[in-house]
Amino acid sequence: EVQLVESGGGLVQAGGSLRLSCAASGFTFDDYAIGWFRQAPGKEREGVSCINSNDGSPYYADSVKGRFTISSDNAKNTVYLQMNSLKPEDTAVYYCAVDCRAGPYDYDYWGQGTQVTVSS
Repeated sequence: EVQLVESGGGLVQAGGSLRLSCAASGFTFDDYAIGWFRQAPGKEREGVSCINSNDGSPYYADSVKGRFTISSDNAKNTVYLQMNSLKPEDTAVYYCAVDCRAGPYDYDYWGQGTQVTVSS
């Protein structure tokens, strides 16, 4: 059974930082691209970042480039999203997803999400 468990969300002031974690199980971690999407109330899903666990090549949405960094620890089957210089518009529920190379409504699996709230 595929499981993706996110953690690390919370409330932070604008300009602050958070690190999200996604612990993955139930599939061969190295075979898939794992990443993050977010959804704010009343808004469409947005693919935020994606990493190919095999070669480490990352993708970032334009809205987060230069502020967010994705990384993976293949020994721990865990993907991280370091979020710096957070803005109020980053407020959303953040989900870990496989296979993040697909469009934001075509992922095979995703977790329960973790809330990120950025106050101004």
